[in-house]
Amino acid sequence: MRTSIFSLLLGLTGVAACSVAPSQAVAQDSPAFRAYLDSIRPKARGMGIRDATLDSVFATLTPNPRVIELDQSQPGGGAYSPIPNFEPYRVKHVDSARINRGRIAYRNNRARLARIEAETGVPEEIMVAIYGHETNYGSYTGDFDLIRSLATLSWEGRRRTLFEPELLATLKMLDNGVPRSRLVGSWAGATGYPQFLPSVYLRLARDGDGDGKADIWTSEADALASIANYFVQSGWRAGQPWGVAVNVPSGFNRAAVTARTQPARCPRVFNRHSRWLTIGEWRRLGMSLARDSWPADNVMATLLEPDGPGKTAYLLTGNYRAILDYNCSNFYALSVGLLADAVKQ
Repeated sequence: MRTSIFSLLLGLTGVAACSVAPSQAVAQDSPAFRAYLDSIRPKARGMGIRDATLDSVFATLTPNPRVIELDQSQPGGGAYSPIPNFEPYRVKHVDSARINRGRIAYRNNRARLARIEAETGVPEEIMVAIYGHETNYGSYTGDFDLIRSLATLSWEGRRRTLFEPELLATLKMLDNGVPRSRLVGSWAGATGYPQFLPSVYLRLARDGDGDGKADIWTSEADALASIANYFVQSGWRAGQPWGVAVNVPSGFNRAAVTARTQPARCPRVFNRHSRWLTIGEWRRLGMSLARDSWPADNVMATLLEPDGPGKTAYLLTGNYRAILDYNCSNFYALSVGLLADAVKQ
């Protein structure tokens, strides 16, 4: 889904909200909705989507005012609120129930997880942790009609550049034979156990059980293989951890390790990271392990102190950046890493 799957869905595009109330827009603009659907037919045909597919689905569509309300309630650009501490988020998202369910999913899928890790280099526990964070191991994947939601959001126009390609990708999935009943998910288009956007499904979904289909809605094997493929495409480096928890020495000169470049994306996330140093350099600066074991001295890492000085900090490798590619949030990525570590124990 991606700059990241979810940073775009959370409304961080800074586009002004539509001035017409959702209920008024739907009541007044139903002819405009029909006209919009007709306007995208040439683009759909250009993707090889058959007219019969478009005719069958467009005839059933009406705007959904609820998804417009949800989209307009998302934050826009401008000033950001202060970043809270990570610990309350960690307690909620890496709790004993999620860890225990993760260990069950881990045990139940060991054979296929081991095979996928051998093929891709993505650790078994990382796949399971993503599965756990996205849908609580498949227990909730969303119940919005994707085509209706994405058609509504594309027609409304506030973020058409994001949602129209996803609408077209969903129509392509339908034309490729994915049943309409499968095409459900979040109000903004995320679907299946991994919560992929439709465009991501088309690019990266994989058949993990050998039945010739990439069924990320009911097949754990397919979902886990697809998650692993996402991380391969995001540059996961086999044999490296996502990061390690460390204690920062008293009196540490943080100004000396401030990042020297402005991040091109997710500045709110990456501006909290130090510049890159090797693990060996961090150790020479006095970092000590809070738990786990050290990666190799030549591994590059950045420092993040999510709860401020004096609390547990993390040295984060390039693999942490792969998790951020899935969802560009430090809290999300840290929680995935910590859940993965707990599930494996």
